[in-house]
Amino acid sequence: MEEKLSSRSSREELAEQSAEYSKEFSDSKFWDKLKGLFKHMGRKVVYNALLLYYVLTSEDVPWESRLLIVSALGYLICPIDLLPDSMPVVGFSDDLAAILAVVKAVSGSITPEIEAMANAKVQSLFG
Repeated sequence: MEEKLSSRSSREELAEQSAEYSKEFSDSKFWDKLKGLFKHMGRKVVYNALLLYYVLTSEDVPWESRLLIVSALGYLICPIDLLPDSMPVVGFSDDLAAILAVVKAVSGSITPEIEAMANAKVQSLFG
């Protein structure tokens, strides 16, 4: 997130808004979802989700960025969202939109090493 949230109320609002989906996130749920549905998600969703995951596991990432990432990945994992994942073609479009918005917000934390790890994982999944 490029701008730091300065007021306590802004931080509390962000935390409250993110709470619903961030509670869905865990490492194991993330990898289960990714491994189970990666072919249905497509490379773009998987690559960007991996970027977020690897940023999340990095050191020196501000808590605001962590909260956004956990919320976006929680939304991806959550079985109930705006467009059901089981819908052909459009099922992951809402997930992608959420993920891309957060990728943009945390882009300053995406290093070449993180991009390389995400690319390598995508290659291993898709061949």
